[in-house]
Amino acid sequence: MNAKDLELKISGLEKAIKEHDDASATFQNDLKSTQKQLEDINKPELTPLQFDRIQEAVEEGVGNFSFDEQENYDKEFGMEYDGKVYLESIDLTCTHELVEKIVEQVHKLFTEAECPEEDDNSQLNNVTHVEKVI
Repeated sequence: MNAKDLELKISGLEKAIKEHDDASATFQNDLKSTQKQLEDINKPELTPLQFDRIQEAVEEGVGNFSFDEQENYDKEFGMEYDGKVYLESIDLTCTHELVEKIVEQVHKLFTEAECPEEDDNSQLNNVTHVEKVI
């Protein structure tokens, strides 16, 4: 083989790799889409109105939380070389209260379903046995 033949072969191989990369990207997208469908298969479906109501409940829960209370925060101050004091860090310490306010509002949108007793395994492991008779 001479240099021209090798350059031609390299060009052909690069083109083949590019074509396979395009197909590979399509398969990757299909795989991600199918994995997302599998992940979502058992999720309950909500209407856009229900999503809006959940968003409103979360906003109301956050709105009912008092962000103004200084006791809700851990603060650390620092001092610069010229004597200026600055707020180095601030952490919200009572996140559980914020979560409770949000959950309280979201719970108002739903009713709780009855759950079977923990000892009642009648709903668990129901297997259907099928035999093929020829």
